Amino acid sequence: MISRLSGTLIERRDSALLVETNGFTYEVWVPVAISRTLERHVGPDGKIKLVTFHYHHVEPSRATPILIGFMNEIEREFFERFITVSGIGPKAAVKAINQPIALIAQAIDEGNFDFLRSLPGIGPQRAKEIVAKLQGKVGKYALMPEGESVAPAGARPDASQEALAVLLQLQYRAAEAKTMVKSALARNPKLASAEEILNEVYKQRTQTR
Repeated sequence: MISRLSGTLIERRDSALLVETNGFTYEVWVPVAISRTLERHVGPDGKIKLVTFHYHHVEPSRATPILIGFMNEIEREFFERFITVSGIGPKAAVKAINQPIALIAQAIDEGNFDFLRSLPGIGPQRAKEIVAKLQGKVGKYALMPEGESVAPAGARPDASQEALAVLLQLQYRAAEAKTMVKSALARNPKLASAEEILNEVYKQRTQTR
């Protein structure tokens, strides 16, 4: 299983990158929304580091290995959640994610079917299934700055510390992030995981807009 890939970007296509490493050239599919942030991640020497999702596309006569690339663990994590929706496979998800992940997550949480239907390949029924499956579970991703990249998430043993670490990675100021976590726990002391805390943070932010 290939989970990360580092190498030289030698060609950029509409929905894929060709990355050369150790004499091998890998084709890596990239969602449009991720591809738009590519320039800031490629070094002057053309070097790039990708977090990847690796799976086999099965056809009647063969199984083709596919790599899908992201700039960090949080983007890949959202993708992995997105494909848990019935009828949305990895290939369809790559096509559908053509808007910033933060906007897609916000639309899911708010039940914005019009926005979801505007995503390539997502019809009315599929939009309903996305909301039914993921609503209330994607607040963490809605906190991502639109069009910005974040660093990979690091594990923390304590839920509040992990939530704080994620907010810092999402480029919130330390004092602001601490206040957000503290307020979330004050509103709901029973929050047991970082994800629950972050969902509560997002919920509060939407109420104060």
